[in-house]
Amino acid sequence: MNRDAFSEALLQIMERKQHWAWPGFNSGEVSADRLHVHLEQEYATYVRDFPVLVGRAYVQCPIPAVRRELAENLYEEETGGIAAGRPHPELFLEYPRGLGMDLDRFERIELLPAAAAYRATLDELTIARGWVVAACVVTIFIEGTCHDRGELDPSVSRRPAPPLEQHPLVVHYGLPLESLALTKAHRAVEGDHRAAAWRCVLDHSREHARADAVEAMERTLLAWLRYRDEVAQACGLSSRS
Repeated sequence: MNRDAFSEALLQIMERKQHWAWPGFNSGEVSADRLHVHLEQEYATYVRDFPVLVGRAYVQCPIPAVRRELAENLYEEETGGIAAGRPHPELFLEYPRGLGMDLDRFERIELLPAAAAYRATLDELTIARGWVVAACVVTIFIEGTCHDRGELDPSVSRRPAPPLEQHPLVVHYGLPLESLALTKAHRAVEGDHRAAAWRCVLDHSREHARADAVEAMERTLLAWLRYRDEVAQACGLSSRS
């Protein structure tokens, strides 16, 4: 698989990273007393341990230029030293704190079955499948969106970034703007991180690793869709709503 075919295969997977329930979440259809389910499952499936996931790609990589990019990503996620000022997992907890949720819940989260399966998939694919697979799963899939084509093609729109005042948690649930510290941090570093992620996997991967990475991304997408189905249902949404 050459570079262009690899890029297109990954982009087509990312363009399928969309879920029927997002309009319901973004329009405030989820009752406030169920919103904690979404935040808890996100936190425990990947947010809390995201620096560890990046680290797994780092320790498997023999290429100094890629390791430097991964190290910068890891440093920001673990410490917030580039943009956020605090570790990103800690900043995530500002969402439930700002919504008045019981933060003790986030110390004892029980993953829903599909969430546990999604996390197991992430663990399997990042621990011993090589740096290309790990980097694709972590820095392309988890950090990326269905708008990632815009990161590579200037003629395509990039991910929308409406004013923070229009964030769904602010509009529909009264989240204070100061609780959006993680959103602000992501916007501050997102452009550089997205470009670096794609540059690393496209420019430094070898052909024999690319097919494995595409297969891993397909598995990750399927596990993610099942996970999001489960969370949506737990939050009171259905595909017919």
